Amino acid sequence: MSNTNTKPLVHGLFDPATWTVTYVVYEKPGSACAIIDSVLDYDPKSGRTKHTSADKVIDFVRANNLTVEWILETHAHADHLSAAPYLKEKLGGKIAIGAQITTVQKVFAGVFNLEPEFRQDGSQFDALIKEGEPFKVGTLVGHALNVPGHTPACMAYQFGDALFVGDTLFMPDVGTARCDFPGGDAKTLYASTRRLLSLPPETRLFMCHDYPPAGREVKFQTTVADQRANNIHVHDGISEAHFVEMRTKRDATLEMPVLILPAVQINIRAGELPPKESNGVSYVKIPLNAF
Repeated sequence: MSNTNTKPLVHGLFDPATWTVTYVVYEKPGSACAIIDSVLDYDPKSGRTKHTSADKVIDFVRANNLTVEWILETHAHADHLSAAPYLKEKLGGKIAIGAQITTVQKVFAGVFNLEPEFRQDGSQFDALIKEGEPFKVGTLVGHALNVPGHTPACMAYQFGDALFVGDTLFMPDVGTARCDFPGGDAKTLYASTRRLLSLPPETRLFMCHDYPPAGREVKFQTTVADQRANNIHVHDGISEAHFVEMRTKRDATLEMPVLILPAVQINIRAGELPPKESNGVSYVKIPLNAF
């Protein structure tokens, strides 16, 4: 586990189109850095991609003279496309995700009936991160925590007192992630949230998304203490049985994310587009009546 006395610098860039926060974590200007959960702009009406969100990350990295060592994904996102390959091309670094991505790849290779050449071993990524195997970002030491439940491959990344929780938790007035995607499980998510909330109370928690209630500005940083006291789904005193019942009922009322079909197909490929077909165009599949 990280030394929580270390307090890395964290810069969050909010993407309003997908409600996603991309983070740059680093020791100081001129140091090494990691980028966490980048966004590729995607227009579902036209199928066009742009790099507006990713270019803001690039501008910040260059303005602070940072060296990218890692481009991390907390999981295979269903609500936005990853810009990891573009960032790697422009800035360098290794693209990495939790080792359980292979489970997600196997599930969705079947859902989308992907091409026989699609590898289900995670080899599209430069590295598969396992819990208990620390990795360096300059002088910072990163530690990964398995936090499945939203997906089987969800990872949280900790650097000192800063923990990047992916979709496991949201801000206290929003609650927790849904568990009804293939491989998701509410009981498993409850255990993952309790694991995170057992960390020191002053630990800084950084959300991957914010969906603010009416009247509140976007926020994406909180603490373990605040979550334990105020999270509407998993504050102290909420039992596993209560959480599972609430989460299951709530998930049954939710629509699928707008970008789930293109996002998952691309994100399980480490952000690369599907192979171009004979006409030189990449395509994503839309399975009918599968969700």
